[in-house]
Amino acid sequence: MDISVIVPLYNEEESLPELAAWIKRVMDEHQFSYEILMVDDGSSDTSWNVVQQLHQENPNVRGIRFRRNYGKSAALNTGFESCEGDVVITMDADLQDSPDEIPELYRMIKEDGYDLVSGWKKVRYDSKIAKNIPSKFFNWTTRKMSGINLHDFNCGLKAYRKEVVKSIEVYSEMHRYIPVIAKWAGFKKIGEKVVVHQKRKYGVTKFGLDRFVNGYLDLLTIMFMTKFGKKPMHVFGVWGSLSFVIGFVCAIWLLIAKLVHQAHGMPYRQVMDQPLFGIAVLAMILGFMLFLAGFLGELIVRNSPDRNNYQISERL
Repeated sequence: MDISVIVPLYNEEESLPELAAWIKRVMDEHQFSYEILMVDDGSSDTSWNVVQQLHQENPNVRGIRFRRNYGKSAALNTGFESCEGDVVITMDADLQDSPDEIPELYRMIKEDGYDLVSGWKKVRYDSKIAKNIPSKFFNWTTRKMSGINLHDFNCGLKAYRKEVVKSIEVYSEMHRYIPVIAKWAGFKKIGEKVVVHQKRKYGVTKFGLDRFVNGYLDLLTIMFMTKFGKKPMHVFGVWGSLSFVIGFVCAIWLLIAKLVHQAHGMPYRQVMDQPLFGIAVLAMILGFMLFLAGFLGELIVRNSPDRNNYQISERL
């Protein structure tokens, strides 16, 4: 099969027939073999009934329904596990992503050799204050922290080689960082394509301002997990040891200073009466706790069933 189109959806009953017909027209025009995998993320409207009707009309349309709303990451991850196409395309269900972009995305994967191609909505029709400006800042931060030169990490329209989606796991709200996850899984040829952004035709946006807070927390999580997930002592142990040594040196210095003053008959303050001593003790306690956290992390990692789960690209 040439292409799998994965469409995560939540309460998009009005747009689904038009989207399915649009995708079918593009596939037929370019003679692609394809499947459309619609993942219903616990919709409360009649979206699932629409998916069932579309499947009866076109067997290439498949559906997966969650019992409740788990989020976009869960829908994408389930779609990745179930898809069969050589090239996997993801797009939102609200008709703001154009299926007319699919042929060029497919070509970039198959002919240009990209592992992942992310869409870039260079011209957007969203609210500038509510979405555009925060998105620019979010993308700039992710670019700097990940080293991946993309303008729009959160664009729903993306294309992947099949090996990519079968090698990564998307959870929580990590769908924003799929390029980062793919890079740390060893897929480094990541490209970008300017795509058309359509105005929303039906329904209402699922956007919430809380996604920016959650987004940055998820970014910190994924950056830590990809760099130190298998070696937590390398971060906790280093900072814990440094903090303990600084506190210990300060405490010894205060003690030596007291003894020197006593030996020369000079006035002195008790070590425990000095503010620096309290800071030194706090630094040693903090250092010990950090070191202990790293040690416990190492025990967990060493007993994890996937501790030796490495990505292998080829075998002979």
